[in-house]
Amino acid sequence: MLELPQPAFLAWGDDKTLLYNDAYVALLGAKHPRALGSPYFDVWGEIAEVMRPMVSRVLAGERLHVADIAVNLTGRRGPETGHFEFSFSPLRDERWQIAGFLCICRETTVDVQAKAREDRENQRLAQEVTARDNLIRMFFQHSCECHAVLEEVSDGIFRYQEINPATLKLYGRSRDQIIGRTVDEVFDAQTARTLNDHLSNAMRRGGPYHYERAHGDSIVEALAAPIAPQLGLGRRLVVSARDVSERRRLEEHLRQAQKMDAIGNLTGGIAHDFNNLLTGITGTLELVQSRVAQGRYTELDRFIASGQGAVRRAAALTHRLLAFARRQTLDAKPTEVNRLVADMIDLIQRTVGPEIKLEVVGAVGLWLTLVDANQLENALLNLCINARDAMPCGGTITIETANRWMDDRMARERDLPRGQYISVCVSDTGCGMAPDVVAKAFEPFFTTKPIGQGTGLGLSMIYGFAQQSGGQARIYSEAGQGTMVCLYLPRFAGVEPRVGEEVGSAPVAAAIDGETVLVVDDEATVRMLVTEVLSDLDYRSLEAVDGVTALKLLQSKQRVDLLITDVGLPNGINGRQLADAARLLRPDMKVLFITGYAENAVFSHGHLPGGFEVLSKPFTMDDLASRVTEIMTSGSR
Repeated sequence: MLELPQPAFLAWGDDKTLLYNDAYVALLGAKHPRALGSPYFDVWGEIAEVMRPMVSRVLAGERLHVADIAVNLTGRRGPETGHFEFSFSPLRDERWQIAGFLCICRETTVDVQAKAREDRENQRLAQEVTARDNLIRMFFQHSCECHAVLEEVSDGIFRYQEINPATLKLYGRSRDQIIGRTVDEVFDAQTARTLNDHLSNAMRRGGPYHYERAHGDSIVEALAAPIAPQLGLGRRLVVSARDVSERRRLEEHLRQAQKMDAIGNLTGGIAHDFNNLLTGITGTLELVQSRVAQGRYTELDRFIASGQGAVRRAAALTHRLLAFARRQTLDAKPTEVNRLVADMIDLIQRTVGPEIKLEVVGAVGLWLTLVDANQLENALLNLCINARDAMPCGGTITIETANRWMDDRMARERDLPRGQYISVCVSDTGCGMAPDVVAKAFEPFFTTKPIGQGTGLGLSMIYGFAQQSGGQARIYSEAGQGTMVCLYLPRFAGVEPRVGEEVGSAPVAAAIDGETVLVVDDEATVRMLVTEVLSDLDYRSLEAVDGVTALKLLQSKQRVDLLITDVGLPNGINGRQLADAARLLRPDMKVLFITGYAENAVFSHGHLPGGFEVLSKPFTMDDLASRVTEIMTSGSR
């Protein structure tokens, strides 16, 4: 035993005293040398339950070979659990009685582990083959959707390996025209380049990649996913596609139906408000007429003031609608926004209520911006009201201004030209908005408020105002984390207006003898009111119902010192075209537009071209008189 190269031991006597050779020492580990001369089962107590039945059989005279026994080998280097083959032989004393046994050992740990790895690998491969077969069967057997397998034969070049009948029908090709051919061989150059790019993106991503592409008159929606390389299929992709053209038509019809439903709700609310306002206007006029007939002149002021209030409310409503439609006339002037915000603090605080804390953080050295100050005030007030509504239990509203340098990246992110801007941001500590709500918040008619509590015009109006001003509006929000709405407005590089300077404050002056104004409007009531004001200012008036008639007057030798015209005129010539023609005929012609909205084609996205003036309807007669006087007295008469 001592001379054997493999581990061996013998157990002798009543206690089965353990004796072993040098090769066995490695198996004993920390149990050596105490194990030498100790009872066998004291040394290997942890495996006694496994070994006792075998030892009993050997002591009964049986030779025994055991192929695989797991043994805990605590204390040796390497794996603590080893696997062994044991060959047992009984040993006899001088009386030929069995007094012990001999065991020769061979460690099979490496072999067992290798076999286990092989078994696992075989099992995995079998499962993957099954999964592959199921995958192919699922994609290609009796599917109404389009499926194909493509292999990347070189960088960015893909070849068809398999394809199902639905794909052949979509492509209008036979199987022989597709299988084994590259994408470049199947499609035209532009289509092939687009498809190869999509497939390359999917391969680089290493996971599902969704894309859409046009195929003839159809829109194809596809999902490409690489097939795992360990399946032994190389660099391959499985592509599932379907024609979504019909669904997109249906989706467009649904959007139109939703828009019409929203418009119906909106117009119903507007009609209700205007009926109330018209009742106030017509009612006061009737009472004025009645009191005049009765000679009760002392009561007229009260009714006239009530009627004028209803008119102002109607004007405010139409201005909101025009802002929402991006058709309002902007009276843009250099504006110091910090001063504007400071002047609004008391109004905003009263509007949002005492339970809301209002903070203002104004940037030092804030640049001027060219903006309609009244519209900016309305936008800020609306944003603060929205912020209040998002905090029913109270919170904080912060108004913050800043100078912004927009480089190419920042400008692209905000859909603006690069350059200098100021920002005006209103933030709250309210409930915030989910991403899908943020994405729709600026859409016309979209509102999260209950029916009857919001038309969805507020944010859309603000968005339209910002864009008409040459800027942009953006929302930053997370559900539960509050919301911030930022207006980005372009910097004004001119001279700051003097404090207290007011435009249009010139005193009303009478006309010089013979000065004549041409009034062009298709609404007889408007022409009558304007000519009455001009008469009070001692101007002569000429009237025209459309641009064609007005142009004939301008082509004559009739004196005309000022053209007052509506923008929307009938019979083919609008107010802007009439003004341009008047300037060609009479280069020094002064022009005042009176309009209820600003068409982009006329006023260049809401801003007035040089040399023209505008007065927005509805206007007071005092405003008209002041504007006419200002125009006629400016420069040399």
